[in-house]
Amino acid sequence: MEGLRQRLVDFAAARRWEPFHTPKNLAAALSVESGELLEIFQWLTPEQAAAVMSEPERAHRVRDEVADVLAYLVQFCTVVGVDPLEALAAKIERNELRFPVPDGSAAGGGDGEGGPDVNRDVGDQSV
Repeated sequence: MEGLRQRLVDFAAARRWEPFHTPKNLAAALSVESGELLEIFQWLTPEQAAAVMSEPERAHRVRDEVADVLAYLVQFCTVVGVDPLEALAAKIERNELRFPVPDGSAAGGGDGEGGPDVNRDVGDQSV
């Protein structure tokens, strides 16, 4: 990860882009690229979405957009001083405490009535 982060820093520096790599601009670019990833899946059925990576042209687009999202996220983290892997590990730990595995069910299991074990009273359930 560090090698890729440094390549991104060097890439921007060689082109004198640092003045434009502000937290606001990088967050906006990250949002735009996330939207471009979403656009690939817009209007697809769940079955079509699951098969996207089996279609070479769409799979290529997905990989490109994932790379763009990751590049802007890494650049954003560099500018604001966040270690993304440490931040993710801390978030997973908080969510493990916040959303414990229900008694009597396997991780990722259902509620016994065909629906997922989701606490609908809680807002952000992202890991």
